[in-house]
Amino acid sequence: MAMLERDIVFSALTRPQMFAGVSYSFFVLNLVVTTEVFLITRSFWAIVTALVLHGFGYLMCLREPRWLDLWLQKVSRCPRVPNHAYWRCNSYSP
Repeated sequence: MAMLERDIVFSALTRPQMFAGVSYSFFVLNLVVTTEVFLITRSFWAIVTALVLHGFGYLMCLREPRWLDLWLQKVSRCPRVPNHAYWRCNSYSP
């Protein structure tokens, strides 16, 4: 039996665009949230908010770089049904 030939796929080719350890979409979300916090509080302590959010995003991106995009897809495609509190899942029959 002949040896199976395989090509090595680098993980950098399969990962989303990253910036400072987080996905670009999360970085933009962090920027928007931090800007809003700064505009509401008018304090430079909003930078602490940015660092905390970035740390959270970094930890989440270590496991799955596309976690934010996947969560947004799930929320937009599978909304909760009215009886979710009773069954703890989307059940379409009573």
